[in-house]
Parts: sequence; structure tokens; C-alpha cells
Amino acid sequence: MRYISTRGEAPALGFEDVLLTGLASDGGLYVPESLPHFSLEEIRSWRGLSYSELAFRVMHPFVDDAIPADDFRAMLEETYDVFAHQAVAPLVQLDTNEWVLELFRGPTLAFKDFALQLLGRLLDYVLEKRKQHVVIMGATSGDTGSAAIEGCRRCEHVDIFILHPYQRVSEVQRRQMTTVLGDNIHNIAVKGNFDDCQRMVKESFGDQSFLGGKTQLAAVNSINWARIMAQIVYYFQASLALGGPDRSMAFSVPTGNFGDIFAGYLAKKMGLPISQLVIATNRNDILHRFMSGNRYEQHKLEHTLSPSMDIMVSSNFERLLFDLHGRDGAAVKSLLENASKGPVSIEDYRWRHARKLFDSDAVDDKTTCDTIREIYEQNEYLLDPHTAIGVRAARNCRRDMAIPMITLGTAHPAKFPDAIAESGLSVEPQLPPHMADLFEREERYTVLDNDVQGVQDFIAKHWKNA
Repeated sequence: MRYISTRGEAPALGFEDVLLTGLASDGGLYVPESLPHFSLEEIRSWRGLSYSELAFRVMHPFVDDAIPADDFRAMLEETYDVFAHQAVAPLVQLDTNEWVLELFRGPTLAFKDFALQLLGRLLDYVLEKRKQHVVIMGATSGDTGSAAIEGCRRCEHVDIFILHPYQRVSEVQRRQMTTVLGDNIHNIAVKGNFDDCQRMVKESFGDQSFLGGKTQLAAVNSINWARIMAQIVYYFQASLALGGPDRSMAFSVPTGNFGDIFAGYLAKKMGLPISQLVIATNRNDILHRFMSGNRYEQHKLEHTLSPSMDIMVSSNFERLLFDLHGRDGAAVKSLLENASKGPVSIEDYRWRHARKLFDSDAVDDKTTCDTIREIYEQNEYLLDPHTAIGVRAARNCRRDMAIPMITLGTAHPAKFPDAIAESGLSVEPQLPPHMADLFEREERYTVLDNDVQGVQDFIAKHWKNA
């Protein structure tokens, strides 16, 4: 399996190099040169498999011979054994043919655990094999940071630097990151928004001279292909649990950076019958404005009750644009350069092709709170604000009531008590036992100005072998 850049100029790489490289040298994102495709018969034969074994069947073609099959299978068993539910990703029914796929049963209570628990183990394996040390640099709008730290903190060959927007993540999200203390763990609160953090990460990957040639950066954000790869699996798992592949499924995905829903798009291309993918966003609705009106235009980023989606520059959208443009890297590069200067559109026939699969909706804070309250009153089931947006978008955009609609439950409600309180409910979501003392733990983080040079200087000074 070889991987190519969405901008067409970087060299093709194998899995190990893509794992460690993150962003391509031409500024693009890596995607597989070709996708594996599974027949309906093969997918049907996977019914009843454990989650880790299903993950092996779906992901092994992407890893190929980079990791021996037995080692990769053992790595997956270890990864998903730490989840708090035997099903790993259980389904909960809300209404007739309407479901929530609970993706928050991992150690940090968010869907990011599915990929980042695995990513830490992959990095450990490859870096030990190469006797190499790397510096992880990542940006988070709330959940990626804690999942990355939890997944990678025991890695012997990494230093971790996570950037989060200062005072723009929930207190639980912040404490999940900043209370994990270790010599190789560094949390940086940037006086800006998530897009500022993400821009710094991309600039740093583009020019790593600040590290003095002594090490290299590795990515934990969803620009890293391994993140996307791991998220494909639960689309297959949910489908198989509800009668797939003999019936089609629809999914509603709360998304800001487009990685989680792009994994669903890939699942369909790999043979899983999916009839509809709903892009569920908040007021930061650039993806909705593009999908509903073919206009990609950046607006000012707003702070909402669903902070993990407070994103205006959706990195993984580039991967979809690459496919929509017939995998023409030059066309994608030109489009994105123009997008940095003002609004852009794509050819109408390309946009209409995307609309065959994708719908979208933008949900404001009031409607988010109304949905949390409504679902709780109907089912005594508590949604976090991101999942509530997914449920509302699913109901607004649903094409066929006979097709199961599955909303991806992206986070535990206890991570967002302010949104629950604002919904008017008297119920207080409780953290699970392993986090019960979270508010008593010592915090450690550094506040820095919104300046890439200052952040780079901090990293250059504080990584282990600096």
C-alpha cells in the first residue's frame, strides 16, 4: 500500500513513513493510492466478530506488510480492551429506526480514543523498530488533546506538545489534558482560536528548522492518515449490528474538521452500503454553506456550546476535494490557494456529485439545548451538545424513514456540564469513576501568545533532548 499527497507533488510513501510524516512536504494530506474494496459476501461474513477482529479485517490492507499480521492483531486487541463497554461502540435506540452510536466509552470519553489509543501503540512499535525519537505537535479544539496524551504518554520515544485555544475549551476538556503530568507532556494554551492553533501546527510541519535537525515532528491530528483509518471501522460495526450489508444505512456526523465523516465516505467506497451522510455543524458552518450552496467561504470563528466543532478551516475537507476533482492535485492546490483569498466554488457537476451522498445542517446553541432537553424528556437519555447537533441534523435532513439513521455520539455529556445546565435540565452528568477526582488533580500548562515563533521556541527549548 502506497500513499500519495492531495496536492500531487510530494513523493509517494509507505505506511510507516506516512504514520510519522503527517503533513506531506507539498502541504497536502496523504491518502491511499487505491482503496481496498470488500464484497457484500465478505462484509456479511464479519457478523459476530469482536470489535478488534473487525478492526483488523478493515484496517490490515492499509498497513499491509509494514507490521506483521499477528503483531497488528495483538495491538488492536490491546487498544480496544481499555474501553469501558464490551461492545466498544454500543448502539442506543432513540426512536423508530433512529440510533446513537456511542463512541465515548474510551479512556477520555470521546470518539478520538478509537484512533489515538491505536496511534500511540503504532508510534511505539515503529519508533522502537527504527530507534528513532519524534516530537508530537498537535492542535485540539477540546477532545483530540486529551486522547492524544492518554494514547501516547507512555511512549518512550516521543515528546508531546498539544496546543489548545486559551479559555475556549470546556473545563473538563482542559483538565483532562493538563492534569496528566509527565516530563514528556507539554500543554500550551494559545491566546487565539483553534484555527490559529491548527495553522501553527501546519506551518511548523512545513518548516521544521526550529528543531535544529535533531528530531522530526509527528502528527496526532486527523491530518495523520492513521486517525482516519481507525475511524472507518465503526461504520462497518454499526451497519453489521443493524442488518448490514443487506440493508443500507444513513449516518449523521457532528464534525468540524471533516475527519470523522470522511471516514464514513471511505467506508462507502470500500463497499459498505451507505445511502446518506449528514454533515452536522454548529454556527461555524463553512461545511454546511458549501454542501448546501456550493460556496466555500471563511467567516469569523464563533465560540459556541459545542467547542469541539468551533473550527472554520476543515483540514480533511481537502481529502474529499481531491476525490471530487478526479485526484488532480494541481487543481486542489489551486482551489485552496484561492480559498485563502476569498470565497470559492467548484464546478456544478462536481458539487452535485457530492450531494448524491452528503446533506448538511447547521444548528445554533438554542436548538442544541432544545434537542438535549427534548431527547432527555422522551428517553431519559442525555446527549452532549455535539451529539445533540447530530441528532437534530439527522431529523432535519433524513431522506428515507425506512433506512436506519445512526448519529455518531462523539462525546460523554459530563464533558459539557454548562451546555446541559443551559438546556434547562436539573440532571447533572457524572464523570465515570476513573475521573471522579479530576477537579482535585494538579494542573500544568503554559499560556503563550498567538505567535508561531514563540510556540516553536518553546518546543525547541523543552523537548527531551534539546
